[in-house]
Parts: sequence; C-alpha cells; structure tokens
Amino acid sequence: MTMSATTGWYLRRLSRMGPREIGGRAGDAVRRRRWRSEPPGCPSVTGARFTAVLPAQAIAAVPPDAAKRLIAEADRLMDGHAEYFGVPRDDLADPDWWYDPKTGRRAPEGYAFDVPYRSEDAVGDIKQIWEPSRHQYLTVLAAAYAITGNERYAERVAAHLRSWWAANPPLRGVHWISGIELGIRLLSWVWIRRLLDGWPGAAGLFESNPVALNQIWHHQRWLAAFPSRGSSANNHVIAEAAGQLAAACAFGWFPSSARWRAGALRSLDRHLRGNTFGSGLNRELATEYHGLVLELGLAAVAEADAADVPVPASIRLVLLRMTDALAAVVDNRLRPPRQGDADDGHGLVVDGAGTDRWASLLATGDAVFGRLAWWPAVTGTDVRTPLLAALIRPYPKAVPHPKAVPHAKTMPYPEDGTAPAVTRPASRPAHFADAGLTILRGPAEIWCRCDAGPHGFLSIAAHAHADALSVEVRHDGVDVLADPGTFCYHGQPEWRQYFRSTLGHNTLQLDGADQSVSGGPFLWTRHARSRVLDADTSDASDASDGGTARWCAEHDGYRRSVHRRRVELTAADKELRVVDEVDGPRRAARLAFHLGPAIVADLVGNRAVLTWTRDGEDRSAVLDLPGRLSWRAHRGESDPPLGWYSAGFGRKEPTTTLVGTGFADGAQGFTTVLRFT
Repeated sequence: MTMSATTGWYLRRLSRMGPREIGGRAGDAVRRRRWRSEPPGCPSVTGARFTAVLPAQAIAAVPPDAAKRLIAEADRLMDGHAEYFGVPRDDLADPDWWYDPKTGRRAPEGYAFDVPYRSEDAVGDIKQIWEPSRHQYLTVLAAAYAITGNERYAERVAAHLRSWWAANPPLRGVHWISGIELGIRLLSWVWIRRLLDGWPGAAGLFESNPVALNQIWHHQRWLAAFPSRGSSANNHVIAEAAGQLAAACAFGWFPSSARWRAGALRSLDRHLRGNTFGSGLNRELATEYHGLVLELGLAAVAEADAADVPVPASIRLVLLRMTDALAAVVDNRLRPPRQGDADDGHGLVVDGAGTDRWASLLATGDAVFGRLAWWPAVTGTDVRTPLLAALIRPYPKAVPHPKAVPHAKTMPYPEDGTAPAVTRPASRPAHFADAGLTILRGPAEIWCRCDAGPHGFLSIAAHAHADALSVEVRHDGVDVLADPGTFCYHGQPEWRQYFRSTLGHNTLQLDGADQSVSGGPFLWTRHARSRVLDADTSDASDASDGGTARWCAEHDGYRRSVHRRRVELTAADKELRVVDEVDGPRRAARLAFHLGPAIVADLVGNRAVLTWTRDGEDRSAVLDLPGRLSWRAHRGESDPPLGWYSAGFGRKEPTTTLVGTGFADGAQGFTTVLRFT
C-alpha cells in the first residue's frame, strides 16, 4: 500500500470514530510509546495452585465415537500434519511460530506495535501466522491426553508451550498485536492446564513455572490496557473479555486478578448484549461470528461457574437467545446461513475433524438450556459438550413464548445486568425483524434465506457484505442459489472486494456499483439501508394445502433509485418466484445468481436446467430467468473474479454464476422462477 493510500485509509477510518473512541485510541498510543521504553513488570507469585479442574465424571461422559475422532486428529498433529485455511502444513512437530507457509515469508522481529501486520509483503499472510498460535491444536492434544492418559500428548504440549514462550517474550513480535489473539490464546491455556491435570508435569509447566506466570500476567495486563473500542467493539471485544475472564478465574494468582475478573465480567455482559439483537442473532450479521461469540460466551460462563464467580443473569439470557436463534435458522442438515464474513474462527477446540460445529453448539445448548420441541434433531456427538456441561450450572426452565422470538423493543436487555422473566418461542421463528433476516421453508426440504437487515454492525460494519436483498436457496442442504462466501481478508484486495461485492451475491447491481461504499477491507463508509415491507412466513412445507410464504423488502443503496424485491415460495408447485423492481431513472443492470459447487447448469437462452446428486440420488430444477436481460454463464474467471465459491477461509473453487445484463427503467420488473422437479 502506498503512503497516499495508507493516509487515505486512516482518514476514512478516523471519520467513522466518535470523540470518545478517538480519545481512547490516543491514550492507547501514548501507552504503547511508554511501554516501549518502560514495559510493565510481572509481580512475584508464590503458592499458586490450579483448582479449576473437571469433575471426575466429565471425561467418562465423552461419547466413544467423538473420542475416536479426537484421538485420530491428535495423532495426525503428533506427526506434524495440519491444515490452516487451505494450506497444508507438515512442520507442526517443531513449528516456526513466525513463519507463513503460504507466502514463504517470516514476520519481522521487534517491538510488537511496530510490526506492519496488515502488509503481506512485509509479514506474510497474518492469518497463517496467527492461527497456530491460538494454541487450539494444543487443546486437542491435551484432550487426547485426558482421554487416553498417554503422556506423549502431554509432553508434546509442554514442549510447544515452552518453545512458544521462549520465541515470543512479552511485547516482542507479531503475536502481541491483536487482542483477539491474546484472548483466545489465554482460553486455550486454561483448558490445556485443566486437561493436563492428571499429568505429573502440569504444575511445573504452569503455576510453578516463572516463564508461564510471566506470560499469563502479561497477556492479561495487555488485554486490560488495550481493549477493542468504539467502532471495533465487535467479536474481538468478546474474545478479549472471555479470555481475560477465563484466565482471571482459573489463574487468579496475581494481585490484579480480582480487578481483571470484575472488569472482564462487566465487559462481557455489556458487549454480549451490545453485539446481539433481542431476537438472539448476532449484530454483525455474519453467521460464523454468531458461532464464535456463542462459543466464547459459553466457555467464559463455564470458567466463572467453575470458580464460583456470580454471572449476571443477562449474560446467560443472551446465550440462551443466541442458541434458540441458531436452532431456528439452520436448514434440515443443520447448516446455518452463509451470511457476511467467515474466517473459520473458533472459541474452544477439543474435537477432531469431522465434528459438526453447529450440531456441537446445539448439543451444548440442549445440555445447558434444554431443547425446545421445535428444535431440529441433533444426531452427531462431540467432546466439547460434556466438558462444558460439567462446568456450567444448569439453566432454569423457561416459559414458552406464545408468539415468535421476543425482540429488543419488547424484551430489552436491562442495563443493570438483571434478566427479565425468561420466555422462549413456542414454535420455530422464521422472521427476525430486528436483524432483517427471514427464512422461508417449503416441501422437499426447500430452505430460502432472504436478507433485508442492517448493513453490518457499528459505524465501520467490518464484516458486512454489500448483499442487500440477496437470497440463498438450498434443497435438502445442497446450495442451489449460493452465497459465495469470504475466501480472504488481507493481501489479495481484488478477491476481498469480489467476495463481499454486490455482484458477488444473489441480488441486483445497478451501474456496476456496490450498494454500499467500501473504504477498505474492513471499512464501509456509506451503508445501504434496507427495510422489510412484508413477511408472511406461514409454513409452505405442506404441499397438500398449496400454502405460499411471502417476503418483500427494499433498499436505498443506489442514489436516486430504490431496489425492491418480492419472493414467494409456493408449496404445491415447489416453486420459488423472485421479482425485482427498480423505482428511479433508467440504469444499467446486472442480476446475478450464484450456483452452488454441486450444481451443473445447462443454460439455453434465459432458461437454465440445474442438476445435482444428493446421497446417490439425482435431483434437478429449472431456473427461468428474466427474458429482458441477456444471460451468460461464468465459471472460475479471474480477471475480474467471477464464478467462485469459498467453502472456508483461504479456500475457493470454481462454480457457475449466471449473470443477466440489460437496463432497469422502472416500467417493468425482472421475474425469476426456480422450480424444483
């Protein structure tokens, strides 16, 4: 990035801050300069003991198949093999903590706050460097020790922690820059110590080890000094508070532990409420961050309960609502929407490959809060649920709510931390008015997400995409009209721009522009405003009654024009009808439909025949596209990017995108019909 570009970004970023945030960041800058020459020192600690152990029955409650998956993953890690964001690694037997295998670069040494971590040319791919140092692969190895008693797992964990601590002294290098990394790392260390409790070397690795004590103290001192502020107080601040609370509860050996614990609990309470709609959906409107925040919140409550630290009722209420919301929005295969940014981030990892993240969260929700009658069935198993459930106090039974999800106007989160009378939805919610998210369901497991929510969270909407009025359609869990995903954050600006662009979603683009204006990879300077005009989510899944579910919304992202979209899902015909209208002057238009990677499309004129296979059975649908537009299929194009699907961060594969070009003049709309055959 050139100097002028860097200056421009900082000015745009500054414009999205309020006076209080600017003042706080100025204080942070002063503190960073002072710590360069006068770093804080860890006080001496004597007589430290670790008491936050698992109950005796917790490990025995781990299902055998989940334990088998975990041990297989642990053995793979012992052989040095792992994969991060699509990049295989075979060096984890003895890792270089500052090396990025994707670019071959190694992060520079020096004072942490001098490292230009946003520059891939200078540092490499920062996500590749940071991810192993969250030490979540070490929690897997520690869990393997707890289940098997095989000390080779514990010895590998100890060797890697000692290696990391030696290579990363406080405030030196790339691993002391970002609070979310420090918070998640602390949470991992707490669970490593807990899972290694039966190993003779556990105390010598942690509470009797001056190096470990110094690292733990400095992590907590850093988090207390540099919290995410203002426009950055999204999932990062939740991770910081959760890690700080976990460490202050389990490693409460320092003079400041009580103060850190109280501050972290206040922050967690405030920001969980601030990051969550009253309906229970995460305000970033990025589904994977809903999962991350829920995992972090549950792990934090587990630590507080294990330490007998009172938890505000409002924290548990938010986590309850988040769990019910997740149960409400998943499809029949327990897949949630693919909305907004996703970077494969997890709060606590103690499971092997093949464990379903969302099934695991719902299983934990069942164990902690109790499932409702309308929840989808969860058939998979995991290691994490019995471990968390052994620490978290059972939640009192709630009263079913006679209508849908209560939302913020009728059941706000009280500022004093107390909880109102708890009610839960008596039937499966489908319309989340505060989040602008609506799920239409039809026969043959047809699932359709309609989006008319706010453009992300806070003034920068860091993890939002320009996807107003987009739809996402699945048939029996298979992506038919797909949200393409995220793919990357740093280092590849053209790909970052594509995957969060309007053209990169199933919606209408005017004059080649995005609906919202980007100011950088995590910054939007103008936000499209959407509103739902009608949402009738009457269940259309029973074809015998010919029911139809309807949704209509509009947004003002294009100046001088309003884009309005209607969606109807008719049960009897297994038909989804999408009608786009534009109020305003004649403008160039592009309407995109991104097909999932399993879909084969045969486009002739304005009709596409779609075929795919599910569980060995051939499936098909017909997509009739607006005849007023000229249609073309795109697949795996790179200049510019078009026709791609990202199943996970750092991974992408070619898929078919159908793009119709023409003009929107306000006189006629564009009608698209998807019929499952």
